[in-house]
Amino acid sequence: MFVSTGKEILDILKNENITLAEYAIREEMNRSGFTREKAIDKMRANLNVMRKYSTNSQEKEIETAGNLIKGDAKRLKEYSRSGKALTGEFMVDAMSRAMSCSETNSAMGRIVACPTAGSCGILPAVVLSVGEKLNKTEDEMIQALFVAGGIGILIAKNATLAGAEGGCQAECGAGSAMASAAAVHMLGGTAEQEMDAAAIVIKNILGLVCDSVAGIVEVPCAKRNVAGTVSAIATADMVMSGITSKIPLDEMIVAMYKVGKQLPAELRETSLGGIAVTPTALKLKEQIEKMNKMD
Repeated sequence: MFVSTGKEILDILKNENITLAEYAIREEMNRSGFTREKAIDKMRANLNVMRKYSTNSQEKEIETAGNLIKGDAKRLKEYSRSGKALTGEFMVDAMSRAMSCSETNSAMGRIVACPTAGSCGILPAVVLSVGEKLNKTEDEMIQALFVAGGIGILIAKNATLAGAEGGCQAECGAGSAMASAAAVHMLGGTAEQEMDAAAIVIKNILGLVCDSVAGIVEVPCAKRNVAGTVSAIATADMVMSGITSKIPLDEMIVAMYKVGKQLPAELRETSLGGIAVTPTALKLKEQIEKMNKMD
């Protein structure tokens, strides 16, 4: 049975001299009844889906539900090759991958909800981009996904992954925390550092509201996937430099849950507040509704 806190997990890892990835694999085997091989193959299948949809719209534009983000992944990919990017080709290409995932999701394509459909771009963008940069094998990237899964389960058990319950901090925030821990793992970090990365990400995204324009997962959701990708990678570098989280992951997760509960309903996936009710957003909503009626 997956224990309830990060502290408990760290004690188990120390006593059994195993990694967070190994712990997560064992827990998946216990939960599902899968053999080790089947558990890893299932994660491999997830990685292969991620690989496909993270590049799906990098080279071509695809129609999305509201066409509010159509072509953005392609624009980012082209910019990454221009030599003009302040953050360099690696970072902008990772951003493009996150955007591609969001476009695919809005186009009703096949994605992996990691941890949710609305935040599906962060983990693939980080794991694939960092994995390629570090010349990691597919098996090593799968290990990183198990690390991410371990962090995600902790958040799910002690807080929430639903924007309707906790705001976007519970979706893109959780996705970014999971991704940063995965990146730290691929960089050779310890389990403590993986949890530090997750804690710092949550700290930096605390209070983020869920306020999608017209109730579709495009604006501002897709750009928040991009921002979450950047945050995850930047935080991994912070942690690997020796920076630690002064507030433990367990406490940050509880804080996130409490903040989510304090958010008014208008800021929790209802499209009744925040960006969703700005004049321009309301005009876009009207345009989308008219477009849907024509269809």
